[in-house]
Amino acid sequence: MSKLDNMRITLRENKLAQIVLLVLFTLVTAAAVYLMERSVTAFLLLLASLLLLYYTSFTNGIKWIIALVLLLVVIPFASSGGTSYDSYMEVATQCGIYVAMALGLNIVVGFAGLLDMGFVAFFAVGAYTYGIFATDQANNFISGDLFPLSGGTFWIFILIGGFMAGIFGILLGLPVLRVKGDYLAIVTLGFGEIIRIIFNNLEKPVNITNGAMGLSSIQPPDLFGFDFTFPHQYYFIVIAILLVVIFAVRRLEHSRLGRSWKAVRENEIAAQSMGIPLIRTKLIAFAIGASFSGMMGVVFAAKQTFIDPTSFTLIESTTILVMVVLGGMGSVPGVILGASLVTILNLQVLTELTNWLNQLSMQGIIEVPNALSPSKMQRFIFGMILILVAIFRPNGLIAAKNRKIPKEVVTGGPHQHHKVPATPISAKANPE
Repeated sequence: MSKLDNMRITLRENKLAQIVLLVLFTLVTAAAVYLMERSVTAFLLLLASLLLLYYTSFTNGIKWIIALVLLLVVIPFASSGGTSYDSYMEVATQCGIYVAMALGLNIVVGFAGLLDMGFVAFFAVGAYTYGIFATDQANNFISGDLFPLSGGTFWIFILIGGFMAGIFGILLGLPVLRVKGDYLAIVTLGFGEIIRIIFNNLEKPVNITNGAMGLSSIQPPDLFGFDFTFPHQYYFIVIAILLVVIFAVRRLEHSRLGRSWKAVRENEIAAQSMGIPLIRTKLIAFAIGASFSGMMGVVFAAKQTFIDPTSFTLIESTTILVMVVLGGMGSVPGVILGASLVTILNLQVLTELTNWLNQLSMQGIIEVPNALSPSKMQRFIFGMILILVAIFRPNGLIAAKNRKIPKEVVTGGPHQHHKVPATPISAKANPE
């Protein structure tokens, strides 16, 4: 055993050393983010403190307390030191939105084993549910000049958007219950495109969605007269919803329903023979997963103040599926890591790399052919990262683990031994 292995084992068993290392790492990275004008590297390292916390050996309760302190105090405070405050918070907010959506898709794909390629449709349903009534668009088909609704209704529409998306999830599930595998993926892909096309053309004969022009000037949320207009304000809304989503997913994962989903994923025939209702189990998976996406659709519409069908394309559904597969299907921490990593790569890392290469090219330091321009290389680099992860981590960055049940729970206690009475041979031969 090498010295590195000995240090790793010692650190794993020494909780004091873990907390010291975590505090020092967090303080250094937080100070770097606060003092520097803009540093993508420092901000990424600060977010990595959450990953470092996951690998500590603290109890789940202590981990949750430390995570809340990092999310609600350390990260916002450290990001507020310079002019890039809203830029940092925009990335963190987008991470939260995509994490919630990926967790919803993880219920459908990771737990129930139903490959859904049109998941962004539920995101669109939630966004348009709020966008239509938070603008004067609803006056086109509801008389009375009652719209737009005030920003105070945003909090109710979070639930309404989740409910509407859940209804559409059931409507999607009903016709596809008889198909599975590749055919299910094709049907759900078609469903996602149908929803986008409907929103794109639903401006006649009654103008409901305003078609390709989209909905603008969507009312921002307000609470007790306080308007939410900046990314750092939406950050706290997203974190609050995300915590509820994570808690719900964790509870569902180890519930009777969660075990039913996993049984259906492994073998539908065996699950049905054990008394699991396939139709109801699949529909609940579609509904719950879609509702999480719909809730974040409402937040997205309020934050952007403008939505149109181009925000809900097939590439968005594919990106969310990549987040689930990259992190680890069926793994809640893995999906959180995968969604955060993909979002940060697309919004910050690869964008900053592209800008840096463009500057070098404009200054004449390097010459890049048009076929290998930085903007084109951005997708190439992202694809190579996905390929490398698939090769070296085929089960995802954090693979799903089955919950360990103590032996005493299974046997009924350390001193109880249950013996199965032997059946006489004659009874087997003659059941009468």
